[in-house]
Amino acid sequence: MNLDILEIASDTTNNKNIKNHTHHSKLKNSLCGDEMRIDLIIKKNKIVDFGYQGKSCVYCQASVNLLSKVSINKTKSKINELCDDAESYFEGNFKNIEKKWKTLDKIFYEKNLTRKECILLPFKTMKKIVSK
Repeated sequence: MNLDILEIASDTTNNKNIKNHTHHSKLKNSLCGDEMRIDLIIKKNKIVDFGYQGKSCVYCQASVNLLSKVSINKTKSKINELCDDAESYFEGNFKNIEKKWKTLDKIFYEKNLTRKECILLPFKTMKKIVSK
């Protein structure tokens, strides 16, 4: 395991419950049992606060941590695009993540392809919110 993944996952700044959230979503990975809940405060179509909680592996924790950081102050449509780019990354389209979302390069790299479902769980959870 990469030490960068452990370091990213250990940052729990946004690992919180937002009681006055405007949007939330929860998903469970049927393959491994990881669970993820995302709470957001969205005002004027912009994400102003992001909280997450889950019972998940270190890859999922690192992924949701990075997602939380890039999502704050972004529009729903921009994060919806990111969720689509994350899915397409694991289908072999590496360029979108590399070009547009450089901050995610520590989790999105080819050695982590076997952890696809773990890494994508937060993005799939977020997609349920931002695609509406």
